[in-house]
Amino acid sequence: MAITAGTYHVPVLLNESIDGLNIKKDGIYIDVTFGGGGHSREILSRLEVDARLFSFDQDQDAELNIIKDDRFTFVRSNFRYIKNWMRYHGIEQIDGLLADLGVSSHHFDDETRGFSFRFDAPLDMRMNKRGGQTAADIINGYDEQRLADIFFLYGELKNARKIASALGKARIAKRIETTNDLMEATEKLFRQEREKKEMAKMFQALRIEVNHEMDALKDMLKGATELLAPGGRLSVITYHSLEDRMVKNIMKTGNVEGKMEKDFFGRTETPFKLINNKVIIPSEEEQERNPRSRSAKLRIAEKI
Repeated sequence: MAITAGTYHVPVLLNESIDGLNIKKDGIYIDVTFGGGGHSREILSRLEVDARLFSFDQDQDAELNIIKDDRFTFVRSNFRYIKNWMRYHGIEQIDGLLADLGVSSHHFDDETRGFSFRFDAPLDMRMNKRGGQTAADIINGYDEQRLADIFFLYGELKNARKIASALGKARIAKRIETTNDLMEATEKLFRQEREKKEMAKMFQALRIEVNHEMDALKDMLKGATELLAPGGRLSVITYHSLEDRMVKNIMKTGNVEGKMEKDFFGRTETPFKLINNKVIIPSEEEQERNPRSRSAKLRIAEKI
């Protein structure tokens, strides 16, 4: 059993995100990021007996939080496959979808999986421990240019090339296997006053690459757009600018690239209308209570 600290996950923007779904009591809903089940429990509390909730999580640990409720179905899968899974369950349309794209506190607090630089651990970072490349495989296997691209794109690190170069030199001497190995190879490149913030961005970039998070998000948003019934709501919490841009684009234009399609009369064709023009962020009180909510942004849209 993994050693963990604290609770599995404190749900972020709980009421705001679920109020945003404008729940129909007999509706069909999806929570694509089950985690500790906080959002799912709140959705169920607002549903009547003949409603349905499907919750997705690819991490085996999340199964410990499964809710015993006839209206609830847990799907152990990456959320990129929502369309296929809904077809499997005989569901053609849904009334709302919630996504909290942050990594569960449980992952950061798990000392064995390499998500955080607070613990010395193997560089794994896989959400689904059953397969795929680990962070160590990527650090030791990608060429320096590819590593630099990851740190620049997914971590928004200005010194991405220097980090990649330092890793290239360090791995010649020995394979980089643990979080401490990674920090030893790169810590000279981070200014002391920003060290923790910059290191967190480096770890974030690796995690996104390991779990193909951007591709998965693109597929999930496309699937959600097709599944939502007219009047159905999409409520998404993001934590970094790349995610937020994709969510904003799909809500404004119907595609993650943000390409505006216009009809014969020059009107923008989009499957959504925005419910909040201005992004919703956690209150000061929530940010104090749960520091990991500080970078959270909530966007809500309704299918036309």
